[in-house]
Amino acid sequence: MTNGLTLHREFLKELEAEATASRRCLERIPEKLFDWKPHERSMSMYSLSQMVADFPRWIKYIVETPEIDFATYPQIQPKTTSDLVKLFDDNLKGVKAALEHVSDEALSEPFSLKNNGKVLMSSPKKESISSSINHLVHHRGQLTVYMRLNNIPVPSIYGPSADEGSF
Repeated sequence: MTNGLTLHREFLKELEAEATASRRCLERIPEKLFDWKPHERSMSMYSLSQMVADFPRWIKYIVETPEIDFATYPQIQPKTTSDLVKLFDDNLKGVKAALEHVSDEALSEPFSLKNNGKVLMSSPKKESISSSINHLVHHRGQLTVYMRLNNIPVPSIYGPSADEGSF
């Protein structure tokens, strides 16, 4: 271990690996389908896209603060597809800057997720970051299903998609 700075490199590498596909999905979400849902209890395409675009900021908060409280976490409401992509790009830039020099020791500090002050979960920051990256990937996958159901070409994620290349 060099200078106690190793975990941040792994998180940066993983975020960078997921960024291109996430951005390409967001670029394809048409504003006319922002309100679309596959089921009445499902999130709208807008809500799901906004969540994918915001996950890097969420991770930045984990790095820089001891908690996120749903009651006070600032919600950003992009209005257009272009705004969604810009939000994602800005948030990715922010999380990269936050992770750039954080130590393994700092990533071992506790992080709590709260709702109106009530602790919902608490874990070391490194576990919260890892879980959040997985959560980003999960919701991006969910977004690709929404895309498929609306005949929006699904980009290549980990290899060719049915819309981009063949196996």
